[in-house]
Amino acid sequence: MTQSANQMWGGRFAAGPDAIMEAINASIGFDKRLARQDIDGSRAHAAMLAATGIITDSDAEAIREGLLTVLSEIEGGTFAFSTALEDIHMNVESRLKEVIGEPAGRLHTARSRNDQVAVDFRLWVRDQCDAAIAGIDALMRAFLDQAEAGAEWVMPGFTHLQTAQPVTWGHHMMAYVEMLARDAGRFRDARARMNECPLGAAALAGTSFPIDRHMTAAALGFDRPTANSLDSVSDRDFALEFLAASSICAMHLSRFAEELVIWSSAQFRFVRLSDRWSTGSSIMPQKRNPDAAELIRAKVARIMGANVALMMVMKGLALTYSKDMQEDKEQVFDAADSLMLALAAMTGMVGDMTANRDALARAAGAGFSTATDLADWLVRTLGLPFREAHHVTGSLVAAAEAKGCDLPDLTLADMQGVHAGITGDVFGVLGVENSVRSRLSYGGTAPERVREQVAAWRARLG
Repeated sequence: MTQSANQMWGGRFAAGPDAIMEAINASIGFDKRLARQDIDGSRAHAAMLAATGIITDSDAEAIREGLLTVLSEIEGGTFAFSTALEDIHMNVESRLKEVIGEPAGRLHTARSRNDQVAVDFRLWVRDQCDAAIAGIDALMRAFLDQAEAGAEWVMPGFTHLQTAQPVTWGHHMMAYVEMLARDAGRFRDARARMNECPLGAAALAGTSFPIDRHMTAAALGFDRPTANSLDSVSDRDFALEFLAASSICAMHLSRFAEELVIWSSAQFRFVRLSDRWSTGSSIMPQKRNPDAAELIRAKVARIMGANVALMMVMKGLALTYSKDMQEDKEQVFDAADSLMLALAAMTGMVGDMTANRDALARAAGAGFSTATDLADWLVRTLGLPFREAHHVTGSLVAAAEAKGCDLPDLTLADMQGVHAGITGDVFGVLGVENSVRSRLSYGGTAPERVREQVAAWRARLG
């Protein structure tokens, strides 16, 4: 090869096309994370091969012990991974042959790397569903603690980031408990749907060996074997469902992260984040930056990006397996890592944050937040149609704005100047404390409703 041709490949690929092919073809740099799952699947496969008489018991025992040795080397950090061997499957099998010799060659009987990677990846994603559910559970408990502590604290509820109606701090925290519960439900649903074992589908058509797929499925904790060998080796729906559930969960985390960024600002001062979750400025000594919240807010981009990327990988693939599918794992690994980090950081922030009750109360009473309570009073007490009550209330808001005061600060004469039927009883509904206590409908913001929901969720979570 000429010097100019070498320059075409550049840098690390100066050796030419062979080096590039090895680099693009190898997956060991990332799929080594599947080592435990790969060895678990191989041990189950070897036990089944022995039980069905396809290999001898002595070979199966040698394989079993050898695989445990390989696993201990990997977990102990002494295993030498080889890019030349392409993937985790061939790295394990090659080392197994060095450890036990000839019996290692019988392990791959009635199996292909196509169904092998399908079961490894499914086992890994199943484990990540369990991890995500546990992480969500911990975050829900942190929100429950905040909700219980602040069941009576009033704060503004917002629409369009404009003050709408008073709510309680506890009620706001419980909104995220509900979101997270749905997230956990999505992971549980995805886990249940993916809990079928593709091992035994072989390359794509099944095998002529008398294997027992129900045995391997049970040994690996699956509910049943997959029913179609073509689908078994080409399916990545389980990974897409995991990414979809992760994306929605990350979006929920991002929404609260955005609120924390706003609430911890000097303009709001609704919350104070602990020093563990804040950073200073290199030039402005007064700053306490909510960096952890901002980084969580950004993680959703990586997770949603992984979801879209894998969807694009899969969308054009005819049945069954294509090498394109090697691009599935890095996306899922990165999304899983990002989600678990975001869940852990958010759990820490929610557990440590301190609400500024006085600032919340001041903000709750500003911006004519009890206008809806006034309109409701006009309907209940004076029998006005709601549309007329809405108009009267709007006129009273305009009168308060003209006087530079809030609705409770208007005099009775001011109010009767807008509608003669208004009585002094109206002042009983205008305070924010009265407002939140009156919202007793199921799912409402009243403190007693909040406490009921906290108790119900504590009972469900155990």
